[in-house]
Amino acid sequence: MPVTLTALHWVFLFWVVMVIVVMGLRKDPLVPCILGLFSVGWLFKGSLIGGITTIFNAFIIAGQEFWSIIVVISLIVALSKLLADTSADYLVMSPLAKLMVNGDVAFWVLGFVMLIASWFFWPSPATALVGAIMVPVAMRAGLSAMGAAVTMNIFGHGIGLSTDYIIQGAPTITAKAAGLTSTAPLISASIPLAATMGIVTTIVAYIRIKRDMKAKPGGSGPAAVQPENIRKINWVSYFLAIVTPLAFLLDIAAMLTLELRGGDATALLGGTAVILVAIGAMLHFGVNGLEKITDYLRDGFMFGIKIFAPVIIIGGFFFLGKGELAQGILGDKAATGFLEDFGQVLSQTVPLNKGFVALVTLVTGIIVGLDGSGFSPLPLVGSVAATFGQAVPVDVPTLAALGQIAGVWTGGGTVIPWGVIPVAAITGVNPIDLARQNIVPVAIGFAVTTIVAIMLM
Repeated sequence: MPVTLTALHWVFLFWVVMVIVVMGLRKDPLVPCILGLFSVGWLFKGSLIGGITTIFNAFIIAGQEFWSIIVVISLIVALSKLLADTSADYLVMSPLAKLMVNGDVAFWVLGFVMLIASWFFWPSPATALVGAIMVPVAMRAGLSAMGAAVTMNIFGHGIGLSTDYIIQGAPTITAKAAGLTSTAPLISASIPLAATMGIVTTIVAYIRIKRDMKAKPGGSGPAAVQPENIRKINWVSYFLAIVTPLAFLLDIAAMLTLELRGGDATALLGGTAVILVAIGAMLHFGVNGLEKITDYLRDGFMFGIKIFAPVIIIGGFFFLGKGELAQGILGDKAATGFLEDFGQVLSQTVPLNKGFVALVTLVTGIIVGLDGSGFSPLPLVGSVAATFGQAVPVDVPTLAALGQIAGVWTGGGTVIPWGVIPVAAITGVNPIDLARQNIVPVAIGFAVTTIVAIMLM
């Protein structure tokens, strides 16, 4: 059925362009998103009040779509704070640190530990967790401060955050925007792309670090890691150090054997995390644990809301591009997804091919990721993938996964100075130098991954 583009479509497209421009200028795009919701709602409903209520409705619907992942991330962060306070994190990490016998081994051990920690605890908490315990050991083994920073960035904020296979925050946002019914198709499609990106970037980064360390045997900068604090370790510390990894391994086993996906898997992880927080707080603090668990959960939810507040607003705007969600936002079953309509028109009027749509998706993710937020690009790249899926016979999950990789690797904290500050601070390197060091391996990785994506689409 032919689609007729109306003034509403062009108004929506105008604000999409404004969002891209603003994010390309490294500014938050919330104002263009709010104005876009207001203007589309006003024109669609024919009243000023309609425009105002559209803004609120979009936030509510986006919040409903993302709420489960906000909760599980908040609970995981709360658990990470408990583990730090009880020194259980030290007990988990210290045996792994003993594997770092030289600089070469330290690069890979530190990287893979950061990757696993990022999958379970997210990169921000993982940076503090891994950095404070393992970076000093890695540097004593012969790895430079810059080498430690690069491997933590690439494995944690690059591979870990762009895949997010355990908590599934990134896949959830991208899949919702791409119109996928679950995260499973996106995760499956992302595996070969993530493997390609990870292998290429880590090998190139390792070669460059080895070259720099040979040129400068003294290392690339002093570490800012403080002298190790005296840790109070008791039986609760050992208990949590054993039970926490075991509990999450059992969760993974349950996901595989019971085929738990999407919301069920998220619920299992979240429930496990909050049970561990409750038990750990009561065992460690006694009756005062009744108060401490409130502090841990409050801190966790403050982190979760801080991360997702802008994503909810951006997602609310781009959900106008998807028919079912647009109907809920505009309150009318007759509403259509604006981006879906553009996709159908493109398929009828513009000769497109897989290479072109892959390149556009990649560039979109990179540009929008320049604001330094790894998740802000995801609603847009998911919507772009869905749009091109209407116009070209491509695999939408693969295209969406490519956009997710581009957006998260750029904005999540690997190639822009304002995004690498946490890792730079804990390793004591200049964030500009760190971003510059990462650009070459990440750029090569993008090129190779895009070629693989085109072949798979």
